[in-house]
Amino acid sequence: MDLELTGRSCIRRTMTLLSTEPLPMITPAEDTVHSEVLWYAGYTAARHEKRVAEQFAQRGVEHFLPLYETIHRWNNGRHRVHLPLFPGYIFVRMALKDRLRVLEVPGFVRLVGFNSLPYPLPESDINKMMEALNKGVLAEPYPYLTAGTRVEIKNGPLQGMTGILLRRQNKCRVVISVDLIMRSMSVEVEAGDVVPIRKSAFNIGQSPAGGKTTDQQVQI
Repeated sequence: MDLELTGRSCIRRTMTLLSTEPLPMITPAEDTVHSEVLWYAGYTAARHEKRVAEQFAQRGVEHFLPLYETIHRWNNGRHRVHLPLFPGYIFVRMALKDRLRVLEVPGFVRLVGFNSLPYPLPESDINKMMEALNKGVLAEPYPYLTAGTRVEIKNGPLQGMTGILLRRQNKCRVVISVDLIMRSMSVEVEAGDVVPIRKSAFNIGQSPAGGKTTDQQVQI
């Protein structure tokens, strides 16, 4: 499975997407925070995810564009294609003080965050997604899902991640949601590799406050 990635081998309140307006002045006290290199989610123009990834690679910007393989049918037959797992989004690892370098890339629209500030994603979760896709875990996009039987994955590259259990044709899949961007993916797992969760657990990118975000609150 292909990954758009450079530099490595392969939540919720009212959400805003940050504009490309000039950066505010950073005080010495804020410099440490703005200098920390973290993972962020970015919003791209429609069907520009791969172009943005190519530009990032050329500019030496560390990024992660998870892709999945599917079959498309055209007049000249069936072809295997690799499409973004989270359409319209790409993950980028950077320091906030360097964000203009990211925002100026053609096709990259905004960084995702709260209260006019980008919100970082847990590096461990990004690393687990990278490892899972590198190892060929079967993943595909899934409608954003928040209700259902919540489970924790106990084995494999996604060990420790939580999601909602689905059963299809005697197979188990877990829907893992990235709450920050309100997107989900489903991954195939063995029934014995998941255990139910009795108490609530955060999804990827969920606000520490645990508030709920609706589509109407997302400004894109």
